[in-house]
Amino acid sequence: MWTDGACKGNPGPGGWGVLMRYGGHTKELFGGEAVTTNNRMELSAVIRGLESLTRPSRVELHIDSSYVMNGMTKWIHGWKRNGWRTASKQPVKNAELWRELEKLVELHDVHWTWVKGHAGDPGNERADQLANLGVDEIRRS
Repeated sequence: MWTDGACKGNPGPGGWGVLMRYGGHTKELFGGEAVTTNNRMELSAVIRGLESLTRPSRVELHIDSSYVMNGMTKWIHGWKRNGWRTASKQPVKNAELWRELEKLVELHDVHWTWVKGHAGDPGNERADQLANLGVDEIRRS
């Protein structure tokens, strides 16, 4: 699975995209929101990808967002321990999305792989295109 988010303005219209491959099968998902942030779209991409799975799965998740990857692999434990507050005692931004993502990650065997965005990884490039389709769809509606 490759995921990406896009935002035209921050905040502004945004989109998320997901490319999934299993064996010879490919599935593509995208969507967006009229007023959002890039970080919300990065989170939404992973959430939408994982929630589309019909059974517990082993997921190789390729992501170019260090915000989402670090949040799930490093920071979330401290946030929960601190009552969803950061180390500087500020409320965690996008806490409702982090909680949703955490529940979905618990259902699957997720392996996180960071990839550099816009650096030629074909899966990441396609996820980026899908996220931009999400932005385009929102702008048209």
